[in-house]
Amino acid sequence: MLKQTIAVTLLNLRSIPQRWGMSLATVLSIALVVGVLLGFMAMASGFRATVDGAGADDVAVMLRGGAMAEMNSVVERNDVRLLEVAPGIAADESGEPIISAELFVVVDGIKRTSQTRANLALRGVGLSGPELRPQFSLVEGRMFEPGTAELVVGESVLREFDGFALGETIRLGSNEWTVVGVFSTGGSVFDSEIWADLGVIQNLYDRGSSVQTVRARLTSVEALEALQEYVENEPRLNLEVLSERAYFARSAGGTTNLIMFLGWPLAFAMAIGALAGAWNAMYASVDARTRELATLRAIGFGGFPAFVAAMAEALVLAFAGGLIGAVATFLLFDGVSASTLGSGFTQVVFAFAVTPDAVISGVILALIVGFLGGFVPALRAARIPLLAVHSD
Repeated sequence: MLKQTIAVTLLNLRSIPQRWGMSLATVLSIALVVGVLLGFMAMASGFRATVDGAGADDVAVMLRGGAMAEMNSVVERNDVRLLEVAPGIAADESGEPIISAELFVVVDGIKRTSQTRANLALRGVGLSGPELRPQFSLVEGRMFEPGTAELVVGESVLREFDGFALGETIRLGSNEWTVVGVFSTGGSVFDSEIWADLGVIQNLYDRGSSVQTVRARLTSVEALEALQEYVENEPRLNLEVLSERAYFARSAGGTTNLIMFLGWPLAFAMAIGALAGAWNAMYASVDARTRELATLRAIGFGGFPAFVAAMAEALVLAFAGGLIGAVATFLLFDGVSASTLGSGFTQVVFAFAVTPDAVISGVILALIVGFLGGFVPALRAARIPLLAVHSD
């Protein structure tokens, strides 16, 4: 039985070029399904990597209790003063707490590719703002001077939007700003932001002394619990305390889930079409080889080898389609820059990332399509009667 199975399977696979039209259509349809799925997965992976890359376990983020994002959070100046003396917060060489009260407003930018307007985050930060981003570095120029209408822009903003080159003057809202520096945070979500002096942003946008979030360097990862306990027991504070990594994981989850919610159903819908194609291709294969299969039955071959051979052909075509789809997606999309709305309704620039896990998922989907598309034709191949040898 094993020898028969191997012999019939090899014979079946060698005959694929004789049916190259239907076989190629099956391979390409499955490759398209895998390509669409991996495209969405690459988008979700790239977005999550960009957002997660901004988070640190030893940095605490504090925002108003019940606020899910910075946009709907308000933290008053008195709250910031109470946080400056909280336990668990690290101090610099002069003994001052490493803490940064921040806010951001939404401004318009012009996308290079489409020349359309899109929302950007203009963040007001203090002197400790860069220190709380370990990967922060100035790529060009210098930091803004406190009290001036100067900006530093993230590398992703410079790459994707017009008007933010070093030395340029740009109007954001009703105000004129001068770009004096370009910074990088290692490809994290902060690279999609524009930074300016906190006090200037508060004055120009009538925010008084309030901010939206407070970031603080912790003395250790374990110190987060002491800070949370202090905030919970301080009746004057109504704040939520999270590690920065947990905060960004929460904010990324909604967008990532939305991308995958769109990607998987679309891939499955297309998989149904690919399944029909595989079904037709395998039926055509069995019909073209009816006399051959009947002859094999007549000389003593069983139905099981014919079933295995037909299934092997379907799976080989499906695997080829999955592999082609994965390779094509990697070559076309991996590392490609794109942008989408983040949790603050501002653009987050990220790069597509085709991961090994996504490739494995795509190939598994291809094999499932091949298995389902080949199963019934394989049963037919196994049941071809001996009389079929006289059909002509």
